[in-house]
Amino acid sequence: MDRMRDTVTPTHCPYCALQCGMNLTPAPDGTAVEVTERADFPVNRGALCGKGRTAAAVLSPGVRLTSPLVRSAGGALVPASWEEALERVAGELGRTRAESGADAVGVFGGGGLTNEKAYSLGKFARVVLGTSQIDYNGRFCMSSAAAAGNMAFGLDRGLPFPLEDIPRTGCVILVGSNPAETMPPSLRYFTELRENGGTLIVVDPRRTKTADHADLHLAPRPGTDLALALGLLHLVVAEGRTDEAYVRERTTGWEETRAAAMAHWPEYVERITGVSVPELREAVRLFCEPEAAMVLTARGPEQQSKGTDTVGAWINLCLATGRAGRPLSGYGCLTGQGNGQGGREHGQKADQLPGYRKLTDPAARAHVAGVWGVDPDSLPGPGRSAYELLDALGTDIRSLLLMGSNPVVSAPRAAHVEERIRSLDFLAVCDVVLSETAALADVVLPVTQWAEETGTTTSLEGRVLLRRRAISPPEGVRSDLEVLHELAARLGGGRNLEKGFPTDPEEVFEELRRASAGGPADYSGITYRRLAEENGVFWPCPADGEPGGGVHPGTPRLFLDRFATGDGRARFAPVSHRAAAEEPDDEYPVLLTTGRVVAQYQSGAQTRRVDELNAAAPGPFVELHPRLAERLGAAEGDPVAVVSRRGRAVAPARITTAIRPDTVFMPFHWAGEGRANSLTNPALDPTSRMP
Repeated sequence: MDRMRDTVTPTHCPYCALQCGMNLTPAPDGTAVEVTERADFPVNRGALCGKGRTAAAVLSPGVRLTSPLVRSAGGALVPASWEEALERVAGELGRTRAESGADAVGVFGGGGLTNEKAYSLGKFARVVLGTSQIDYNGRFCMSSAAAAGNMAFGLDRGLPFPLEDIPRTGCVILVGSNPAETMPPSLRYFTELRENGGTLIVVDPRRTKTADHADLHLAPRPGTDLALALGLLHLVVAEGRTDEAYVRERTTGWEETRAAAMAHWPEYVERITGVSVPELREAVRLFCEPEAAMVLTARGPEQQSKGTDTVGAWINLCLATGRAGRPLSGYGCLTGQGNGQGGREHGQKADQLPGYRKLTDPAARAHVAGVWGVDPDSLPGPGRSAYELLDALGTDIRSLLLMGSNPVVSAPRAAHVEERIRSLDFLAVCDVVLSETAALADVVLPVTQWAEETGTTTSLEGRVLLRRRAISPPEGVRSDLEVLHELAARLGGGRNLEKGFPTDPEEVFEELRRASAGGPADYSGITYRRLAEENGVFWPCPADGEPGGGVHPGTPRLFLDRFATGDGRARFAPVSHRAAAEEPDDEYPVLLTTGRVVAQYQSGAQTRRVDELNAAAPGPFVELHPRLAERLGAAEGDPVAVVSRRGRAVAPARITTAIRPDTVFMPFHWAGEGRANSLTNPALDPTSRMP
């Protein structure tokens, strides 16, 4: 069958949360699809990183899965028919449910799933399986920022303003983020900021490629971002830089928060963080002197056992200086995964229902149950968070359905997670490629990917976008929506549950609109037609339009009139510094930090199958300072063993002055001997449950 279509298809990249616009064009020989520039999309204006340019390589039948696989009696995964594979999955999930109860069946999703798939997966878990045990890998991404944003503003949307505002502000503090490598097309916004006379402050223990562009680079000891933010707030108060009128009119909780900050005087913070007092003062000057400023955080401050408090402290800095809910100012989070934002808004997170509704809210349960045609009391309550769910595999949870995630590489304490996965009675995986996790499955279902299906994603700006199908999938490949439809038919016990699981993504989106209506993440005024015509629509976008009539235009900028709290005021977070969950000692004296490199993405399940990307980043490495290397007797390229209380990884040494002498860095894209997440700590933030 000819997979190609005869027109150029405008769509979006399958990787990070920028969701860069691109065109898919049939190659001249008609045997493949090639990615070409799409200058009309405002976020990337045609620019693409290497991952985006080579995204079509994973569409090749030689790279991706094209047939279901079922584990044979001899232990090997062998090709099977769809009928056999689906019967096996439904039979095993049904057997576990019958023998051990609904919560013995788990569901694990992914931040790369479209909104339609995330919505259907959450509905499937709660309506068909009746299990509370569903979460997704987005819990590892920005959950602490989400928790802090909800507490402060009453609403979590990664960026409360579009990226186009960044070059027009006066100063940006970028905390624990390296967009030069993680989302390269976004770097232009920070370059334009400086060209316009603004300043960039980068907070990172490494001198990254992003830090090279900064006016000021602060390199705190890993795990001390909370103390750093408190020290800056102390100086704001001490130097009389607070916006007293704003604090009085638009916030609550300032007195207690100010008292907590005043206990973090500059010299004390310098001892904790390693950032000098003159650097602290310069950061405050650069941030406070212009009329507008922003703080943007990413995984650095969030992936900590005190991540919610840490983000709350950076939000405090914005509130105390009147830099939130005003034009060209505010706090924002740079989401990582392609649909990390939408993925948690519509029901695949353990504690949430579509529209970003709380699963514990009776009114929310009644609304969603009404859309689904079920009794609200039949919906299970909140389940385990992502790591806790993975940790319960093989004990409380006996069978698992997993879509679009590779926790064998990406989860903290990965060797333990791999052991728990191996202990399951049954594992079914839906994926595009045979990832390290899929290789452990009892059944692997080959599903469509990005260019082979239509669906929506929600970018880091809160912009809902339409990804369009450009080619037909290979024979033997089905969509995740088809999988859920077929499993609902087999598990419904004759109740025709499959009718609630359409295979047409636009039909699913129409139901999602109704389910989200009136919720914090209201998509009810968004349609596929609008998304195609308007290059995306920012939520919230209610269906009832603007006061006085007319179609609601969407909401590019939040909080300009009031915050989404009951009284319209933002809430300060009275937080204080505390130690990390695990501090260095004589036995383990060095700190480890992990992150990404420009040529690979997440667990590498897809990018490690692209020759061009592998040539640029062929494997893991350990970045260490020359003084530490000399102490260890390690030379450039030598194999270095990195050992923690949880495991061991080995990778070549990369010696650089860009990192602190007390810290090493490893990228986390690889499996095997160099798996960085063999080392990482699953200690959970008490609020967000983010490791």
